[in-house]
Amino acid sequence: MTVSGSATPHDEPGRARPADADGLQGGGTTRGDRADRVRLADKSLPLYVLREHATDYAALFARARAEVGHGQCLCRTPTLRLVIRCSRAGRYHLAGWPGEGELHDPSCSFHKLASELTGREAYSTEAISEDDEGVAIRFSAALARKLSDPEPAKISTEQREGRARRTVGLLGLLHWLWESAQLTAWHPRWRRRSWWTCHARLSEQIAGCSINHEELADALYVVPPFRKEYARRNTAAFETFRIARLKRRTDTQRRGLILGEIRDVSPTRYGVRYTLAHHRGALFATTALDTRLRRSYRPAFSEAATEHGARRIGLFLVELSPKDNVRVVDAAAMLVNRLYIPADSSHEVVMANALADAGRAYIKPVRYDGSDLVFPDFVLTDTHPHSYVEVYGIHGRESYDQRKRVKQAHYQNQGSSLIEWDVTEPIPDLRRR
Repeated sequence: MTVSGSATPHDEPGRARPADADGLQGGGTTRGDRADRVRLADKSLPLYVLREHATDYAALFARARAEVGHGQCLCRTPTLRLVIRCSRAGRYHLAGWPGEGELHDPSCSFHKLASELTGREAYSTEAISEDDEGVAIRFSAALARKLSDPEPAKISTEQREGRARRTVGLLGLLHWLWESAQLTAWHPRWRRRSWWTCHARLSEQIAGCSINHEELADALYVVPPFRKEYARRNTAAFETFRIARLKRRTDTQRRGLILGEIRDVSPTRYGVRYTLAHHRGALFATTALDTRLRRSYRPAFSEAATEHGARRIGLFLVELSPKDNVRVVDAAAMLVNRLYIPADSSHEVVMANALADAGRAYIKPVRYDGSDLVFPDFVLTDTHPHSYVEVYGIHGRESYDQRKRVKQAHYQNQGSSLIEWDVTEPIPDLRRR
C-alpha cells in the first residue's frame, strides 16, 4: 500500500517502536492501561499488540468476527463494541462502532467527541458512508480526467440552506483523516507525539477505506517518517506511487493525493516549489494557486505559524506534468502545534501547547468543510462533564464580538465550565483542580 513506505510498526512485527511515539509504545498506549485493552473472542490483549502484530493474530480476528461479530473495548464496563475490518490485503484492524465514540473513556484510542462537536455532522451519508466493511468517501474532485476533455469544474462543497453536504472537499478529507486517527486528541500519558506516530495511525485508518469507488490506500500517499536505513525503500515506494498512480494512460490523466508536513515554500522560475518534511522530492504549483492557498488557509501560511513549534500539514491533489514533475492541482493546509494537534490560529497553537504542558487531556474540534460552523476552541476531556476553552484573539470586529457573546451565553445557560483567554492578557492557570 502507498501509505506504508517506512518502517512503521506494521512493517517490522518483531521490532520495538521508537521511543518518540505516543506513550511507551503502540501509538498511545501504556501497557497496563485498561483504557487501551481489547477483547477478541476469548482473549484480552493490549491494543498496541494488535496494531503492531496484526498478521500474527489474523486467525483470532477471523474467529472473533465469525463467532461474536465484533471486538470489545475494555475501557468501560460493560464493554463497548468494536468493528472488525479486513483490508484488501487481508490485514485486520479494529475501529470504533459508529455512533458510540463518545461512550469510550477519554483516554481510549476509540474515544470521539459528541456528534454536535464535529464538522462531520454537516455531511450526508452519501458523502461519508461507514459500515462493517469500511468507510466510503465521495470526494469533490475527480481523480482522473480525459486529456481531450476540458478541465472539470470543481464540485462545490458549500452547504445549501437546510441540506447536508453530499461531497467531501480537500480540507474535509484532511480533517476526517486527522479526527478518525485520533490526532485531534491529546492525553498526558502519551507524553509526546512524532510524525512516526501520525503516519502509523493514518496508515491504519486508511486501510479499508475507499474514495470515489477506489481504494484510498492506492490514491493517497502519506509521506513516511525518515529513517536513514529505510531511505532507499521510501524512495522506491514513492516512485511506485508516482508511476503506478500518476502516470498517464493513453488519453487519461490520473491524479492522486499526497499528505505530509510542509517544510518550505520557495519560488521557482514558473511558480513555487513545496518541500515536505521526510521527503526528498518536491511538489510544484503555479503562483496563482499558491496565492489562493495562502488566502484560503491564512493561519497556516502566516509568519506567526512558524513560532512556538507550530507545523503546517498539507493535503495535495496532484498529477504529473508533461515533464513528469509532480504538479499540484489543488491543496488544503492545516496549522498544528508541536504535538500535531490542529489549531485555527497561532494563538491556539500557544494554548494547545500550554494545555499539554499543564497535563490536561483535550480534543480540538475540527470543522471539515464547514467554515461557518461554530465550535469551542478546545474541549477538556479530563473533567466530567467535559469543560471548554475559548481563545479570543480578535478585537474591534463586531461580528467576532457578537459571536463571542453568543458563545459565552450558551456556556452560561448550559452551566458549562469555561476557561477563557484574551490574548492581550497573560494565559490563565490551566491546571486541573
